[in-house]
Amino acid sequence: MADAPSIADALDTVRRRIAKAERLAGRAPGSVVLTCVSKTQAPERIDQALAAGQRVFGENRVQEAEGRWAERDRTDLTLRMIGPLQSNKASAAVALFDSIETVDRPSLAKALAEAIQTQGRAPELLVQVNTGEEPQKAGVAPADLDGFIDALRKDYGLGPAGLMCIPPVEEEPAMHFALLRRMADRNGLSVLSMGMSDDYLTAIRFGATHVRVGSAIFGARPAV
Repeated sequence: MADAPSIADALDTVRRRIAKAERLAGRAPGSVVLTCVSKTQAPERIDQALAAGQRVFGENRVQEAEGRWAERDRTDLTLRMIGPLQSNKASAAVALFDSIETVDRPSLAKALAEAIQTQGRAPELLVQVNTGEEPQKAGVAPADLDGFIDALRKDYGLGPAGLMCIPPVEEEPAMHFALLRRMADRNGLSVLSMGMSDDYLTAIRFGATHVRVGSAIFGARPAV
């Protein structure tokens, strides 16, 4: 069996594929940001990604991310919160992350607004949309999205930058990406975080500005 590619080689492959997808979609070079999903990864593997020039990372849990990044030099790094966020972790998330992609309910919006006001630090905010309306998954239902965005702006003084989604695994992702783009356009939002290791090239075709790639860089996570 051939050895698995190094993290540097895997990153190079993903970057080249993103660049090709941008060209095929008629998009400007560098218009898609690669978020390297670093959750659960050991420090030495993060070091390898950093050494390969990766500077944007995505984390699922606040406490885990604090342990991984609090002591690192973050001068030129961007940390994105891509997992569900508890309202009682909002203050810590605002302090640590440059972007929070999973805003999905009024209680969280209220907690984020208070933390932003207190800290004077305003991370980019994305609304997570449950495009498949899956009961086990976080996110705003498509039918409720416009009203939720309006409330963010008017009731909480928050200016969301865009939308994020995770399509159902058993469905064609393209229709979910197309739906997310239509909803973003309708609400005047420019950031679209959509597409993961198995479908990021499709997401780029439908306008993704950020793709979240983990296993294609680090390899499959071991089953637990």
